[in-house]
Amino acid sequence: MQTSKALSTARRAAPNRTDSVIGLGVALLVLVLAGSRAGAKLPWIDDPQRLDAVAVGLVGVMAGAVALRRRYPRSVLVVLNAAALAWSAVHYPSPLVPLVPLVACYTLASLRGWRWGLAGAAVTALTAMAAIRLAFDGAAPAGITGNAMWMAFTAGAAGTAVGYNRALLVATRAQLAREARTREEQSRRLVVEERLRIARELHDVLGHTMAGISVQAGVGIHLIATRPAQAVEALRAIKQISDEGLTDVKTILGILRADGDEPDRPRAPRGGLDQLDALLDPVRAAGVRPELNIHHDARPLPAAVDLAAYRIIQEALTNVVRHAHARTVRLDLRYEPAQLVIQIRDDGPAPGTGPRDTGGKDGHGMSGMRERAVALSGRFTAGPHPDGGFQVLCVIPTPDQAG
Repeated sequence: MQTSKALSTARRAAPNRTDSVIGLGVALLVLVLAGSRAGAKLPWIDDPQRLDAVAVGLVGVMAGAVALRRRYPRSVLVVLNAAALAWSAVHYPSPLVPLVPLVACYTLASLRGWRWGLAGAAVTALTAMAAIRLAFDGAAPAGITGNAMWMAFTAGAAGTAVGYNRALLVATRAQLAREARTREEQSRRLVVEERLRIARELHDVLGHTMAGISVQAGVGIHLIATRPAQAVEALRAIKQISDEGLTDVKTILGILRADGDEPDRPRAPRGGLDQLDALLDPVRAAGVRPELNIHHDARPLPAAVDLAAYRIIQEALTNVVRHAHARTVRLDLRYEPAQLVIQIRDDGPAPGTGPRDTGGKDGHGMSGMRERAVALSGRFTAGPHPDGGFQVLCVIPTPDQAG
């Protein structure tokens, strides 16, 4: 906060210092030209008056006004025109003084817009006409009045153009800043979404893998003494499940390490409805009888839909194995023209407030399934079935395959 205030103060101080230098330069030029013979030789004043304390005071007023031109542009316009008028009335020599009010005319137009610029140019032109009459006692050279008016309105037009250009630059910078903030917000949102996606993948992979290992380990422990051959099969199944899980975890971690310049790197672990049999094996090993029904002809699905459907079924079956205490589970897949309907129903005891209601002890399984469906504009419901057991129902659109 203090740094920003210091920068703001520095930005305001820089133009003030510049204006002070300009005011000092104007004062020196006026005094040098007025004190030299060049000012007396120019046909601006017939009988120039020598410089005195009043002249020095007027020069000081003009220098101070120029130094304050950005702070008080309207007041500075009045002061400079009045000083120029007084200078001409006393017949002090200098061809530069009538030009000093043009600085205020330009400044007013650049800071306040074309309306104030037009008003300032009109005031400056009228003041110049009055100063010319006073300086030449009503006998001004031909064309000098027109030149004075032309310079006044030119200064106003130049200030207006500069003001519009500054406003355009400010608007452009503001627009670029807004676009930069929007890009940053989008980048942050994409990062969050990617983290959530990876978290869902890890949850599903680890949950399914650990559930399968737990089931097979239980089988092995139960059979190792009486049926060693089947216990060995259970150990082989544990090895296969753990190897597959490790492969998926390595894929996910590889995504985290990717620099974005490896287009061939897989963006998600393997998974698809063509691998449903692998999901049903741990269910059978757990003593739950699965029933798979595919309605209508199975067809290739968009990659995002295929993976989401696989993960939803994987999580639902994992919950059945871990929490349902069911004897059977029925999986129905309906390949409708514009959507895929997934229905998973078990015959376990009616749930109350146990872990199955939230999708496991961590509470993320059910929300993860819902997020996958919603991300693809789908619908997801889960809860007790009227005829008993628990049901998961998910509908995912496949719009590119409609019709």
